Amino acid sequence: MRKILFRAGTILVLLIIAAVMFFIGRGHTIYFDNKNLDYEGTRYEAVRRINVSVNGEQVARLSKKERGMATCMGQSFQFDIEVIREKNGESEFYSYSLSLPYGMDGIIVNLPGIMSGLPQDAWMSEFIPAPEPPDEENEELPGEEDFDPAGEI
Repeated sequence: MRKILFRAGTILVLLIIAAVMFFIGRGHTIYFDNKNLDYEGTRYEAVRRINVSVNGEQVARLSKKERGMATCMGQSFQFDIEVIREKNGESEFYSYSLSLPYGMDGIIVNLPGIMSGLPQDAWMSEFIPAPEPPDEENEELPGEEDFDPAGEI
């Protein structure tokens, strides 16, 4: 009986560790966009310059139509931004804390949208990389191995 209890206890401890690692150890790549956003008929314009910092370290310096990125572990993410709306203008500072979705590895955050106070579905989306085009130079065509350009068989 004692042997069974030790085995059951060991399995229970391993399951608890696995559950904790699932939530804490999940990695995400966060992409920051400084691009125009159209939402419900309103256009939210990109700003002149945005500096993004995570844990006091600058991870991106974005002009209009640019994208930066940072990586994080866990399901929560905090970042600070410094916004400069016009040349030689005053800096504005904002801090944000996000709850990251479990099913997304790459997350795009539109900074003009989040600064405007829009709902999360307006400024957050999943990053889906574009497929690479096939390399046509080395692509083998069907029946090509039987083709003899000199006409000899």
